[in-house]
Amino acid sequence: MLALGNTPSSFPPVSPRHVAAPILARVTRRLDIDHVLIAVPDLSAAAPSFTARYGLASTEGGHHPAWGTANRIVPLGTSYLELVAVVDEAKAQASPFGRWVAGAAAEDFRLLGWAVRTDALDADARRLDLQVTSGSRLAPDGELLRWRSAGIEVAAADPILPFFIERDPGSKFPGQLTGADPEQSTKIAKLVVDGDVRRLADWLGENNLPIVVRPGSPRVAAVVLSRGAKELVVSERPAGVGPGGSLTSGVPLG
Repeated sequence: MLALGNTPSSFPPVSPRHVAAPILARVTRRLDIDHVLIAVPDLSAAAPSFTARYGLASTEGGHHPAWGTANRIVPLGTSYLELVAVVDEAKAQASPFGRWVAGAAAEDFRLLGWAVRTDALDADARRLDLQVTSGSRLAPDGELLRWRSAGIEVAAADPILPFFIERDPGSKFPGQLTGADPEQSTKIAKLVVDGDVRRLADWLGENNLPIVVRPGSPRVAAVVLSRGAKELVVSERPAGVGPGGSLTSGVPLG
């Protein structure tokens, strides 16, 4: 059940075409946090810096030929963190995703956005009047990873909102490409975002995602990872992080 708070927003209310009809909002589908995007200016420099700061290793991902970007993967079993940078400025400017990454202009790294994995992408796209596009990249072992997505342009404009992604059933999941056991790996325990909780609830529809929404300008504020009995907070700055690394309270979503 969604608890609503007095959460201000710098965005207008969600338009009728972005509000789920009651019957469609209850369509049974699986929805999980797929990955969180972290924009960096240079992948080769970001990898050791990220490991030194958080103790999290990353592996080579690959290039997105149509987007002008490349990535490294921090595998988390059933999800992952994606370090992403522009490697071809011309191609990046020609694609919504590339422009989104290029616009981050981070000196170090920036929590850029996030994606939710759905097994009913076409239904989600119809519900929100979104266009579905296909994507792919080669993994380091030469395997072609395929997916379809929807809502990237909307997510780029309003970072509290995730884009939707549906993985090709025959493709390996990036978070498991290193062979890590998802039952023993570091996992995403909570995602903290700032913005309009009502807007996010309308966008996602029915869900049970581990999300906390706080008032403020739309952004991904922090990723809380669980590592056994310990928590690790990944954030750009300590704002909103209290003593002992605990996050200030917000409105739970789901």
